[in-house]
Amino acid sequence: MYRTRRAALAGIAAVGGASLTGCLGGRATDSVTGGAEDTGAGAPPPTVDAGYHLAYEADTLVSESLDGGVGKDGIPSVDDPAFRPIAEADMAGNEPVFGVVRGGEAKAYPRRILSHHEIVNDEVGGESVAITYCPLTGTAQGFRRGDTTFGVSGRLVNSNLIMYDRATDSWWPQMLATGVDGSMADETLDEFRVVWTTAGEWATRHPDASLMTEETGYVRRYDSDPYGSYAPLSGYYVRDGTRFPPLASPEDGHAKSVVIGARTATGAVAFDKTTLLSERVLTGTVGEGGPAVIAVADPALSTGYVYRNPDEVAVEPDGDEYRVDGEGGFEAADLPLERLLAFDAMWFAWYGFYPDTAFVGEHTRAGYGG
Repeated sequence: MYRTRRAALAGIAAVGGASLTGCLGGRATDSVTGGAEDTGAGAPPPTVDAGYHLAYEADTLVSESLDGGVGKDGIPSVDDPAFRPIAEADMAGNEPVFGVVRGGEAKAYPRRILSHHEIVNDEVGGESVAITYCPLTGTAQGFRRGDTTFGVSGRLVNSNLIMYDRATDSWWPQMLATGVDGSMADETLDEFRVVWTTAGEWATRHPDASLMTEETGYVRRYDSDPYGSYAPLSGYYVRDGTRFPPLASPEDGHAKSVVIGARTATGAVAFDKTTLLSERVLTGTVGEGGPAVIAVADPALSTGYVYRNPDEVAVEPDGDEYRVDGEGGFEAADLPLERLLAFDAMWFAWYGFYPDTAFVGEHTRAGYGG
C-alpha cells in the first residue's frame, strides 16, 4: 500500500510548511498560457544493457513511494523550450545552471526555472533528450528519450522525483535511472552527464552556449524558489532535516551536504564535493573493498569526474590539468581511464538509495560544493 503525503506530515512540520511547487508542493496558482506541445507518445525510451546496482527490489521502491500531492503532470514538463545566447544573458554569474554538451552543442538550463518544472524535453546536438532536476534531492541528470517525452508522475521515492515516459507510462525514479513499475520495469535508461555549475563558469568555458529562457509557455515566478535559495544558501537547502522520511539514514554528515556519486552494476561510491574541489584528487572503491576508482576536480566548473582505476595509476594535478602515470596535459573530463557517469546529490538522498555506498572525503556543510 502506498504511503501518502499525509503520512509524512511530521517530516514536513519539522522543517516548516510553505506553499510549494517542485518535487513536493502544489501546482502554482499562475495560469497556463500555452505550455507543452502535444509531442505524442512515440516509441519507448532508449535503454542500455548494463544496469546499475540497486539496493532495493522494484516492488519495494513502488511500495515506499509517496503521493507528492500534485497529481500526474501537476508539475508540467517543458516540451518546447526557448533559448538565447548565454553571452546575452542578464543573470548573476553565480546563479546555478545545469550544463550539457552533446554533439558539439552546449546548452545551459537555469536551476531556478527547472525547480518549477523538473523536466525539460529538448534536443541537443540533434539528439532528443530530457534534462531533469529534483529540488528535494539536489540531482540534475540527463537521459536520451528517443521519440517519446518524460513527465512528472506526481510521486516520490526517497524524496526523489519519479518520472514517467509517455510511451509506456512506466515509472522511473530519476536517481536510479531504472524502471520500477510498468512494462519497462528493470530496464535502464541511457543516461548522460549534466554538470551542476554556475552561469558565469559555463559561459567562460562555453562562450557560444545557449541559455534556456523563461519563455516556457507557463506563467511562473521564476525569480522565486519555492524551497529557498542557493545564492545565498537558505531554506530547505541548508536545513539538516528532510521533508519525507528517507529509505535509510546515514549516521554521519549533514543531510544536505553534496556528494558526487557514481554507481556501477556492483556498487556505489560517493565523493564529498567540497573535499574534492579542495584536494583535487581523491581515491576510493566502488562499495566497501570493491574495484578501485579515482575522482578528479574541475575547479573552473565547480565539478568533478569519477574514473575506474583498476591498476591504481598515479594521478596528480598539473596546473589546471592532470598528469596520469607521469604523462601530462589531460583535462579533468578526459583522463585516459574509463569514466563513470557521476552526478551531484544531497548526501541523505544518495545514502538512502545506496546504504552500502563507499564514502570518500570529509563530511562537510550543506550547499552545492561551489
